[in-house]
Amino acid sequence: MATKIRLQRFGHKDYAYYHIVVADSRAPRDGKFIERLGSYNPNTNPATVQLNFERALYWLNVGAQPTDTARNILSNEGVLLMKHLQGGVKKGAFDEAAAQRKFDAWKAEKDKKNGKIAEGEARKKAEVEKALHAQEVEANKAKAAEVAKKKQEALEAEVAAAQKEGEAQEAPAAE
Repeated sequence: MATKIRLQRFGHKDYAYYHIVVADSRAPRDGKFIERLGSYNPNTNPATVQLNFERALYWLNVGAQPTDTARNILSNEGVLLMKHLQGGVKKGAFDEAAAQRKFDAWKAEKDKKNGKIAEGEARKKAEVEKALHAQEVEANKAKAAEVAKKKQEALEAEVAAAQKEGEAQEAPAAE
């Protein structure tokens, strides 16, 4: 049986997320599968991937063929690199410890790069919030000035009315 590592679509219109599954190549896209390896959510920045690393590596080693998108996901998670390093160990190019050191160095660099991306996104979000706050403060100042102007006009009108009333009361008393 030919097995594939592929994506199974979930979610609703305009908000798709995917399960990473191992399935018979003849099964429909969203149909029966052998094992669920993880999930992929492209709606976040950077995309969120949860993957059972050991099981994905196992399925690659027993001959499961990933689709193009699944191959990119597995590559970004390091599964294909680990498979490559295990091949080097089998050939005797280096030992298991050296392979693990190479993988750990790669993983650390990748995490550092993803951290910078997440930090940049957080910085952008903070700047947007700061700009919105500044706009809100300006709008509040304008509104406060408008309210103060209306209160001043109302006070002046009240004072003028009181003066007219006072003059009206003085005029009949003078007669």
